[in-house]
Amino acid sequence: MTPALILGAGSLLHQVARDLATAMDRQLAPLGVTAQQAALLLHASRQQYSPSQLMSLLGTDTAGMTKLADRLEAKHLIERHPNPQDRRSVLITLTPDGQALVPRLAPVFGRVTRQLFTGFSPSEVSALTTTLERMRGNLATTATIPPN
Repeated sequence: MTPALILGAGSLLHQVARDLATAMDRQLAPLGVTAQQAALLLHASRQQYSPSQLMSLLGTDTAGMTKLADRLEAKHLIERHPNPQDRRSVLITLTPDGQALVPRLAPVFGRVTRQLFTGFSPSEVSALTTTLERMRGNLATTATIPPN
């Protein structure tokens, strides 16, 4: 595989990820949340999570998680409560406003995802999913990128 082919594919993958995030954010804007905020609300609607648990689910770091939670708390969509099993941590729960918003979020993710895969066969989506999972695995097992 040539370096140009690898770089071109990596660049295209990055562009698709960025375009997908932009499409999600545009569709969610009328609801007053970003894609990442919506994802947090969807996860928190299923069970109580600590911020550190949500960080890994959302792919963010400590600072990003704090900002995300602060913004959702300011919008009165979540609350942070002491964790009864661990006084050093908190759990995130949805407020009534957050609970009311959740049913409107999943259809947006579905709509944008259907648009993304328009014209793809189920076998193509399956093959792409397998490929993307392999890519994630490759990155997860690579501690450092070796020099040329």
